[in-house]
Amino acid sequence: MTFDLPIRSSAPRLDLYSLQVFVAVVEEGSIAAAAAREHIAPSALSKRLSELERILDVVLITRHARGVAATGAGHALARHARALLHQARGLTDEIRDFSSGVRGHVRIAANLSSITQFLPQDLRRFLTLHPGVQIDLEENVSSAVTRAVQQNMSDIGIYTQTDDDSGLQSFPYRRDVMTLLANRSHPLAARERVAFADTLEYDHVGMHRGSAANYLFTREAAAINRTVRLRFQVTSYDALVSMVRCELGIGIVPVEALSLFDCGDLRIIPLTDAWARRQLKLCVRSNEPLSGAARLLMEHLLQEAAASGN
Repeated sequence: MTFDLPIRSSAPRLDLYSLQVFVAVVEEGSIAAAAAREHIAPSALSKRLSELERILDVVLITRHARGVAATGAGHALARHARALLHQARGLTDEIRDFSSGVRGHVRIAANLSSITQFLPQDLRRFLTLHPGVQIDLEENVSSAVTRAVQQNMSDIGIYTQTDDDSGLQSFPYRRDVMTLLANRSHPLAARERVAFADTLEYDHVGMHRGSAANYLFTREAAAINRTVRLRFQVTSYDALVSMVRCELGIGIVPVEALSLFDCGDLRIIPLTDAWARRQLKLCVRSNEPLSGAARLLMEHLLQEAAASGN
């Protein structure tokens, strides 16, 4: 004789929408901003947060004068919630889009150097081979790129320098070469090659705070007990080129990125320093398998890098 016994689970029941609005609160740092983002009344959102805390029996957020902040448990829930939401979206997209031929969704976070030099061509070739894959690309500084992958906001990251790559598996992607850009009226313009140390007595136009380039230049200057005279900081290479053209300073940028701009009236001068040849890396989470589409894209990017010899 056999008996069919009901299976009961003591695990808490969490709905995806509550997890979605919770992630919005963590990312926005404000209940009002999260409510506006998710098109829900602030009172209804607060009720869902209270219900999450009741179900899990733990404090997830703390309130302060400028908004809210996630507790340690809140950050852990947000990380796992992003994974669940991404998997649910992938499941929905794959089933819904069978009729249209779409096959998969991949999120990429990449730094400016990779986007301006290598990534667009690699993505174009990939999408020619796999037109049904949807790719979301977000540009950010290297430290934010690795953090996005760690926190499951991105599947693949491309970066140069970071202070924290814990939980990530990294692969060599490409190398770029940093070069000096100067106005033809600048004292260094007559040089055929120049050492970074020789640029430090002049005003620089640099990239914005937190960029891998700024981190690199600051570190190398400190190694010889010097500092970089950053007169201006900008957020794009075209802005940097414009500032140099107007004689507001010199800039150090990846040489391939300059091919996007008209620099005929400027001087591009190679740096003699070994560190000027930088390694760009590709990273994924080391403790979580990629979706089929993300794995396909990662393999394609690494094959493109190997074929380029760069």
